Amino acid sequence: MGNCSIGSRKLPIYCVDLSKKTNLDTSKKYVSISFDAAWGDEDTIKILDILDKYNIKTTFFMTGGWVDSYPDKVLEIYNRGHDLGNHSQNHKEMSKLSVNEQKDEIMSVANKIKEITGYTSFLFRPPYGDYNSTLIDTVYGCNFYPIEWDVDSLDWKDYGTDNIIKTVTTHKALKNGSIILMHNGAKYTAEALESVITGLQSQGYEIVPVSQLINTENFHMDGTGLQIPD
Repeated sequence: MGNCSIGSRKLPIYCVDLSKKTNLDTSKKYVSISFDAAWGDEDTIKILDILDKYNIKTTFFMTGGWVDSYPDKVLEIYNRGHDLGNHSQNHKEMSKLSVNEQKDEIMSVANKIKEITGYTSFLFRPPYGDYNSTLIDTVYGCNFYPIEWDVDSLDWKDYGTDNIIKTVTTHKALKNGSIILMHNGAKYTAEALESVITGLQSQGYEIVPVSQLINTENFHMDGTGLQIPD
């Protein structure tokens, strides 16, 4: 692992400094698209088909409730080569829970994912992006990496397809190493996804899953949540 502390504060990963990344070509630019799966399933296959069309792999952060409701989709996401991320069992504000409750929220989903797919998940996104230093310690203690985002598509606000496309592709925080937040259950996400992909690609970005973007060892953080390789 690396050092997630800034003074006494512990920070999750919002974006990644790719200038010294060993497993990616540093002459190129990369971003990750991530989907939070906490409600709804109508568009999951449509989203997966669009990702397949462009041969793109992403990361799905799933709640335990979603995993319970749609185990076949969990397996489908896995079989199509995407990261299976953990979004907690009950979508609570994790900073308000005890350490043991935090562990239960994380490990219960991890065990379900493992049972369905055989995959050992290692990426955790806290619901609402809510965390404290205790949670960051708990997440790393469970052998997970805490993942946030620096580009919010705002798809969950249901402003429409064009708004999602514009919000992502012209976002002031969008850069090499960004993590983009989307939701598989939001109303216009599937409709917007193809244009989001082509809009990012036209700016020279390659899209990779979060597991390829982050450093899993020898890193430190800056105060903005940028993960920097040592």
